[in-house]
Amino acid sequence: VECVIIPWEERGASTLCVSSQVGCRQGCTFCATGRMGIIRSLTSDEILAQLFYARKITRLVDLPNIDNVVFMGMGEPSDNIPNVVSAANAMVDPERFAMAQTKVTISTVAPNPDVFENLCEANCAVAWSVHAVRDGLRKKLVPTTRHTMVELREGYIAAMSKRSRNLRTTMLEFALIDGVNDADDDADAIVEFVRVLYDRVEGIKVVVNLIPFNDIGHPTFRKPSLDSVRRFQNRLVQNKVFTYVRTTRGDDESAACGQLATKRKGKVKV
Repeated sequence: VECVIIPWEERGASTLCVSSQVGCRQGCTFCATGRMGIIRSLTSDEILAQLFYARKITRLVDLPNIDNVVFMGMGEPSDNIPNVVSAANAMVDPERFAMAQTKVTISTVAPNPDVFENLCEANCAVAWSVHAVRDGLRKKLVPTTRHTMVELREGYIAAMSKRSRNLRTTMLEFALIDGVNDADDDADAIVEFVRVLYDRVEGIKVVVNLIPFNDIGHPTFRKPSLDSVRRFQNRLVQNKVFTYVRTTRGDDESAACGQLATKRKGKVKV
């Protein structure tokens, strides 16, 4: 099981990226975890152990305290809903890990429209790993996709509409790949996609998170240039879509977004 502590010295805090499974069955073509297939899901205790020991490590090696947890490590949270929801609720419980609800985020690739409502049973933020809003392209990047983006968006809208106002701030994530999903047309499609969310969900705040592709040894996928990423970001911002670019951290140790994978499969004891 891999998790990653990301220290942010400038703000005096660290983010912890936790795993919900060993491996993943979604098979996203830009992600090393997807190549592993699924080995097993983690229990809620195993998920919480990542936070417990990460907090201990930050104390021992004098890293900034962890104030933010993201379920963006190995695994697809919606394939392990009971344990993910239980762990997330423990993280924000004032009598247990006592983290702020807005500082814990579950990110899902959304295998079906219903997972949004199920994950929203957790008292924390829910993000959507979109990667492309056009059906053909999304199928290329997330080959296990069985629903159209309109169908998935309807599930997202229904779930977000039932949330409290402070949990209607949400993030849409896009792994940007050179020449694949970083064209102006792709940005324009995102703008139209986001506008529907604002029209349909009262009080929603949408943040688009652009993640430059991290190398996993794919034969054709490449990281876009910084100029290309900035151009893409500016096109979204000019159309009033709040957008930021995720700073690449940990790629020198294969610990960046999309790079987490165990080196070999071990035997699983039941």
